[in-house]
Amino acid sequence: MNSARLLLGRHSSIGQSYILTTNVYCRAPLFANSNAAAVAMQEFLRLDLEGLTHSIAYVVMPDHVHWLMQLRAASLHVVMKRFKSRTAVHANKLLGRVGCFWQSCYHDHAIRSDESLFRHAMYVMGNPIRAGLATQLGEYPHAWCEWEIDDSLAKPEFTGAER
Repeated sequence: MNSARLLLGRHSSIGQSYILTTNVYCRAPLFANSNAAAVAMQEFLRLDLEGLTHSIAYVVMPDHVHWLMQLRAASLHVVMKRFKSRTAVHANKLLGRVGCFWQSCYHDHAIRSDESLFRHAMYVMGNPIRAGLATQLGEYPHAWCEWEIDDSLAKPEFTGAER
């Protein structure tokens, strides 16, 4: 029921950049398994190759993902449904488990400017630092950004507690 309410007011615009966040069911750390994390990363690439998205940055955290992308075709709903369905099937099989993999909802935020786009990319890349999984940008193995990132780009906004 809650997921239906989240769809109210949600608009998808081709060419628009979005930051998307979705959580593993009950925030289980299923992506702590490196092979499962690779499944999600491969799915980002697959959606890019299919022409639905253009990934700008992403991070696969143990219990959630952040994905900064430009929508190229279809709708956010279609893209996220494909991403979540495919990763759930493959990761569940890999992990030898059955049942719900993802929470039913996701959060999206439209990016309004180039400056905001870069700031959001740095937020995505800094997520492992804030979670204590890395000490510098570019160190975490399950994150990627189309821009070359180095730790000199770290700014005070990376010290927040939000994950």
